[in-house]
Amino acid sequence: MTIRNFDALFAPRSIAIIGASRQTGSLGSVLAQNLFEGGFQGPVMPIHPNADHIHSVATYRNIASLPMVPDLAVIATPPPTIPGIIAELGAAGTRGAVVISAGFGEGNDPVGAELRQQMLNAAKPHLLRVIGPNCLGILVPGKGINASFAHVAARPGRIAFVAQSGAILTSVLDWATGRNIGFSHLVSLGDMSDVDFGDMLDYLANDPDVHAILLYIEAVTHARKFMSAARAAARMKPVIVVKAGRHPEGARAAATHTGALAGADDVYDAAVRRAGMLRVLTLEELFDAVETLSQIDLPHGDRLALVTNGGGIGVLAADSLSDMGGRLAALSAETIATLDRILPKTWSRANPVDIIGDAPGSRYKGAMEAVLADEGVDGVIAFHCPTAVADATEAAKAVIETARTTSKTVLANWLGDHAVRRARQIFAAAGLPNYDTPHSAIRAFMHLVTYRRNQIALMETPRSIPDQFEPDQQAVRAVIDNAIGDGRAWLTDPEAKAVLEAYGIAVPRRVVVRDETDAADAAARIAAPVALKILSPDITHKSDVGGVALDLEGPEAVGRAAAQMRARVQRAKPQAVMSGFVVEEMVRRRHSHELIVGVSCDPLFGPMILFGHGGTAVEIIGDRALAMPPLNLRLAHEVISRTRVYKLLRGFRDRPAANLEAVATTLTRISQLVVDHGEIMELDINPLVADPEGVVALDARIRIAKNDRPPTERLAIRPYPRELEGCLTTVDGREFLLRPIMPEDEPALQATFAKLTPDEIRMRFFAPIKTLPHVQAARFTQIDYDREMALVLTEPGIPGEAEIFGVVRLTADPDNERAEYAILVRHDVSGLGLGHMMMERITDYARARGIGEVWGDVLRENKRMLAICDDLGFTREAVDGEPAIVKVRLKLK
Repeated sequence: MTIRNFDALFAPRSIAIIGASRQTGSLGSVLAQNLFEGGFQGPVMPIHPNADHIHSVATYRNIASLPMVPDLAVIATPPPTIPGIIAELGAAGTRGAVVISAGFGEGNDPVGAELRQQMLNAAKPHLLRVIGPNCLGILVPGKGINASFAHVAARPGRIAFVAQSGAILTSVLDWATGRNIGFSHLVSLGDMSDVDFGDMLDYLANDPDVHAILLYIEAVTHARKFMSAARAAARMKPVIVVKAGRHPEGARAAATHTGALAGADDVYDAAVRRAGMLRVLTLEELFDAVETLSQIDLPHGDRLALVTNGGGIGVLAADSLSDMGGRLAALSAETIATLDRILPKTWSRANPVDIIGDAPGSRYKGAMEAVLADEGVDGVIAFHCPTAVADATEAAKAVIETARTTSKTVLANWLGDHAVRRARQIFAAAGLPNYDTPHSAIRAFMHLVTYRRNQIALMETPRSIPDQFEPDQQAVRAVIDNAIGDGRAWLTDPEAKAVLEAYGIAVPRRVVVRDETDAADAAARIAAPVALKILSPDITHKSDVGGVALDLEGPEAVGRAAAQMRARVQRAKPQAVMSGFVVEEMVRRRHSHELIVGVSCDPLFGPMILFGHGGTAVEIIGDRALAMPPLNLRLAHEVISRTRVYKLLRGFRDRPAANLEAVATTLTRISQLVVDHGEIMELDINPLVADPEGVVALDARIRIAKNDRPPTERLAIRPYPRELEGCLTTVDGREFLLRPIMPEDEPALQATFAKLTPDEIRMRFFAPIKTLPHVQAARFTQIDYDREMALVLTEPGIPGEAEIFGVVRLTADPDNERAEYAILVRHDVSGLGLGHMMMERITDYARARGIGEVWGDVLRENKRMLAICDDLGFTREAVDGEPAIVKVRLKLK
């Protein structure tokens, strides 16, 4: 389920309270009083077996005696009674319930867990939706609903706040009330037995009265549903997240470096970033971010200028900017010259721009105009410290006046309290955010920068992959099956290298040998310096037990090193089975960098790709970034750029840049490896050596486990559905490829749009459209395959370069009950039966997905489309008030 029957939860026509009480201060009494006094316009019906009235409102003895079926029931009775109550409500026709009561399996209580399942079993046949149990309740101030035991009522507003914790919700409510902040929804999810964060995101994203969504997350239940809903919601409005539990007391033991480095909080951070949301660390930050995003347009970049009447404040602000990864703008010579003319001689002559403590409003105005005119500046923060010789209010008015003349970001920080109260009021009235401290002002600018980056990442078009690489999946399957057949969890070093080779990742030339004599012979055949490694299924980190020797030259040296290595390993790991040695050609790269690329499997979000600074000190250095598969080249470059080693890879002094394209390609291929093979649980390539020539994987470890599920099911984001690719052959023998759309298709889609005739555009969009801008084209091509499908008609070739001749699209509602189709076939390939075949494919897909109905709106004059629909079994019906449009429907269930 997703948002089915959510209207009963958040826009009910009638409400019942089961567990209402006359006892002053009791939970049932507070719930009843809040509902009675909330301003709800429909009937509120308390149920009590004995009392005639509660808070002067007549009660009913039981559910059967209610004068009408309530849309929503608020329940606060003992846990054992609730499954029966839910069953009775569902049978009567109630469609939503908020279960306040606790005792449903918290703390791993098996009795409570059984009651929880009984409650869900009772609700399921009736599609009755449940919020809770163990929750504070819900508030919808705009509809007068206060179905909670919160201590204060909420003001109406346009911010939705969703939290698992009732204590957090009441704290935020209390904090917001004192600041006149209103809410559209306040929802305490509690134990999330049914309604969860994914459901709430789907619902709130489509509510036009909600302008921003705030989430306080302790845990996510269904990762794929959450990611799908979050990615959809973040494209429509700001979604800001506080994730609790950032620092677990102990790191879990891990057999690979990747497992040790990829902490749970890093995983959530990667999920939030991939979805295009903004993560903040505190509740104060949460509301600061909402205020900033709701009042200020996003900056065009991250180059910030600071204008201040106090040098010390400017230095503090610059430090905060550096700590948060921001960038201080470098002022141009022209800007410096302009400031020289209008500022006192003692000004700082750099950024931060210290305009001296006695600065009047005119000086603020002149300095800010000069700085904002600099093409190297994307935003300005104006700072003011109270002094006896400068008017804080006058300076504030000057900043506001200047901000109105520019499209660049302008924020303010008027320090102090009493002396700047009037100035702060003026800022608030003008809608220009003002912050209490330099740190909070800098943080607000960085919120804008981070949110902009995340939104660009959602909309950015990846570059086409130059090589249409096809991995040798059968070779990998053979290696994995052999290891599982042997009962092994770890692939040997040669097996792991063979897996990498099958996916196009370079590895050194190597020979597997049984003993010291064979090792010497192998070194003679390689005829170059070699590395010698122990081969044992029981040893994961070879260097930890003396199982690696480097730079060995000649057969004698290799034979001697092999004997010594065997002795060392036997002492360190006497129980380990030693299968032999691996003799590898040494890889000498003069300007190389040691990197790590890895995979770990999170219990909730599934496989995660790790990239960072590698080598034996990888965990001490701790320089890494995580990303969720599937990855394309753009996403791969993005994760690389989030590490410190990225600056080294770009080159410095006399060191040339590494081949970043080769590094990024390696990440995409590792991503594809874990998409294709669900048995891979952990993977380490450490080190992956990178230099200007490319990359080589010097060492690799792969842990596997038997997995009978389809490999893509464990992914939080559904990957490209290659199984939907297929050929279409026209009546004249011409062959086309029909495949799912990719982000890389955006340029080809725009080129196709440019070739459409005005009539073709009108038939598809019902309106004249001259161009297909980037934002709209990105939305068409960057789809979530879990909730939408678009198949493009093309010829085999590189996505983004192959020409597109048509598109058929299917967009399902969040409940997967109904889906709207749209189709476009270019005029130069019309009349060949392609439209009919494309419609057959998309309706077959809908049927396989379990969608109940496919529908669409067709212009009455579009005879060809209507004929196709008739042939496929669609029914027609008129559209009220739209005589030129026919609605067509195809029932699939």
